[in-house]
Amino acid sequence: MSQTSPTTAENIADSPGLGAPAQPTPAFSPLYQQIKGLILQSLQAGEWKPGEAIPSEMELAARFRVSQGTVRKAIDELAAENLVVRRQGKGTFVATHSEQHVQYRFLRLMPDSGDLDSEGPAQRNILECKRVRAPADVARALALRSGDAVLQVRRVLSFGGVPTILEDLWLPGQSFKGLTATQMAQYQGPTYAMFEVDFGVRMVRAVENIRAITPDAAQCELLQVPAGMPLLSVERVAYTYNDIPMELRRGLYRTDSHHYRNELN
Repeated sequence: MSQTSPTTAENIADSPGLGAPAQPTPAFSPLYQQIKGLILQSLQAGEWKPGEAIPSEMELAARFRVSQGTVRKAIDELAAENLVVRRQGKGTFVATHSEQHVQYRFLRLMPDSGDLDSEGPAQRNILECKRVRAPADVARALALRSGDAVLQVRRVLSFGGVPTILEDLWLPGQSFKGLTATQMAQYQGPTYAMFEVDFGVRMVRAVENIRAITPDAAQCELLQVPAGMPLLSVERVAYTYNDIPMELRRGLYRTDSHHYRNELN
């Protein structure tokens, strides 16, 4: 029986990786960056699920035949990017949107009181959830072909009984096959946590464009605001591992009792 040799520092650049297609590695790429890339391939392939522990630095060093220091540097970068979480005395775990500090990375609308807990979780009213063919702009944002199947969701999020956010979401149909309005409405945790648990899709970063707009009559009715009241328009593209776009989200935010907060480092 033939045997497959383990991935080593010498063959990383030519290795097909861990369950993923071969990716050319530039000659100038530092070794720890190559190890980081291989760990990312394992995360993308689902070898370690959100919330699960990854192998120890010693085990990964033996697996890739590199020094423990090289592995530690790769994991340091993954931790800085909130892809993994170190827990003193317990190990390193795949970050999950079920954890509060990760949830807040994607929650930017804050009550003016500054107390998130005072509002409780958002109440979700799913207005529609249907499969459609992707319009050209949606396909472009999600790196799909125009006309590919996408799931389109419209919902209103309320805080303390006050409609506050009107959102339209588009998700790749292949990755979110079977998602229903009932499932989205009844899930108790963050939507991104549901994507992880039920569909194996973890959002790891997002790019947003923000502007002020005047809503139309239908939008005013859904958010229960007077005509002419300005709203904050936020368009977000969220990505999973290796910069694969997995969600286009267009939201209208009321800011009469909330503000959009961003922390810059």
